[in-house]
Amino acid sequence: MDRVLLQLGPFTVFTFGATIAAGTLAAFWLADKEAEPAGLDADKISILSLILLGAGIIGARLYFILFYDPGYYWQHPLDIFKIYEGGLSIHGGILGAIGAGLWYVRKTAWSFWKTADLMSPAVILAQGIARVGCDVYGKVMGAAWPWGVQVQGQLVHPVQIYEVFLDFALFIFLWGKRRRQRYEGQIFIYYLGGYALIRLFLEFFRTNPALIGSITPAHLSSFLFVLAAVGMGNWLSSNRALPLPVRYSDRFWVSSRVWVAMALLLAAGIGIFYSWN
Repeated sequence: MDRVLLQLGPFTVFTFGATIAAGTLAAFWLADKEAEPAGLDADKISILSLILLGAGIIGARLYFILFYDPGYYWQHPLDIFKIYEGGLSIHGGILGAIGAGLWYVRKTAWSFWKTADLMSPAVILAQGIARVGCDVYGKVMGAAWPWGVQVQGQLVHPVQIYEVFLDFALFIFLWGKRRRQRYEGQIFIYYLGGYALIRLFLEFFRTNPALIGSITPAHLSSFLFVLAAVGMGNWLSSNRALPLPVRYSDRFWVSSRVWVAMALLLAAGIGIFYSWN
C-alpha cells in the first residue's frame, strides 16, 4: 500500500490519515444522530467527539512510545512528533479517549456511562473504516490463501481487513443491543471487552515486539481490558440497573437498512484496500 494518497506540492495526504478522517466523519454523523433520542445536546456531543479524537491520538502515541520502543524515543526525542511515520497504539487511544471523556462529562454534568453508551457504536464504526488505510500488515501466510497480500515478495495476512470485518460485526452487535440494555454502561462494556477480544485474536496474525516469550504489549493490554470490562460489567449490573419496559425483549435485532449499509461499507473497504495493494 502506498502510504501517500495524494501529493500537492508541500501538502501531503497520507492514506491512513485519509481513512482516519473518513471514519471520524462517520462517527461524528452517527453520534450527532443519536444524541437527541438519548436526551443529550448534539452540539456538545460534537465538541466531545473532537475532544475524544485529539485525546485518542495523543494517548495512542504516548502508549506506543512507552510500551513498544521507549529506548529509541529516549535517544531520538524529536521523533516523538513524527506521527506521520507511524507508531500509534489503539489501546492507548482508547485510554486517552476515556480519560478525556471523564473530564468532559464532569463539565457537562452528564452521566459518563450514558454518554459512553452513545459514543461506543460510533467509535467502533470509525475504527473499522480507519483500519482500511493502515499499512501495518500481518505475518507471512503458512499457505497461499487467495486473500493474502504481497508485501516485499511475501504473501502476508491482511490483518487490516480482518479487523474491518470484526469491527463492523461488533458495531452491528452494539447497534442491536443499544435499545435493550439491562444497565447503564452496558454498550460501553460490550465495546471495551469486545474490541479487546478482537485485538487479542488479531495479535496472533501480527508481528509486534514481544515482552515475555511471544506475549506482546497488545496481548497483555487486551487481556487487561477484558478483565476490566468483566469487572466493571459486574459492578454496573448491580448498581446501575435500568428499569425494563413491561414488554421488554432481550432479542438481538438490527434493521435491514443497517445490515445493507454495513455490507456496502465492508465491500467498499475491501475493494479500496485491494486496489491499493
